[in-house]
Amino acid sequence: MTYPPIHCLTVDGLAVSHTEQVRSLCAAGARMIQVRMKQAEHDAVVRVAHECRPICRNAGSLLIVNDHLEAALEAGADGVHLGKNDRPWEAARALAGPDFLIGGTVNSLADAERAASCGVLDYAGVGPYRFTRTKERLAEVLSEADWAAILGCLGDLPSYAIGGIGLDDLRAVRALGLHGVAVCSSVLAEDAEVIQTNYKSLAAAWEGTESERISQS
Repeated sequence: MTYPPIHCLTVDGLAVSHTEQVRSLCAAGARMIQVRMKQAEHDAVVRVAHECRPICRNAGSLLIVNDHLEAALEAGADGVHLGKNDRPWEAARALAGPDFLIGGTVNSLADAERAASCGVLDYAGVGPYRFTRTKERLAEVLSEADWAAILGCLGDLPSYAIGGIGLDDLRAVRALGLHGVAVCSSVLAEDAEVIQTNYKSLAAAWEGTESERISQS
């Protein structure tokens, strides 16, 4: 499978609901969206994911659920993203089966070694690239040497940079050799139209870095 280069995450605390965030992102062209409801219980996550499933299906977008594997399966999502304190990746694969997407968080070389050796992840979210307020208990921001070691270890596993990434970071992120970026704060807003405008700007900027890479090769 070819994964989109921009992976969008919804956030708590906006006047725009998670479902409406997903709707706006799909309308803007986002093709990989993660519903991230950090304060919600199982039933609430299932309900929102179930609402988002037809929106994503109609747009041709992958629907990923953060943390809640059982909720993702129950709602018929395409996959789940699991942090280091969630269900072990191998156990999640055993429960979800071979056709369900599983992403994992990588914050260090040790995490990367585990991600590369476990053989069950479809992609990795690597970071943090910089400080972000959307993540509690943020891991240490990665240095340039950290990025080189981690991405070298992950090899061909599709890897997304995570952590406070904005438009001005895309050229540097591309230079690291990442598959793409995972974003929330740089795209999401209190207004649905602003969400669409922000996403389109980010997507155009990423395409610009791709054009630069091709012209230099």
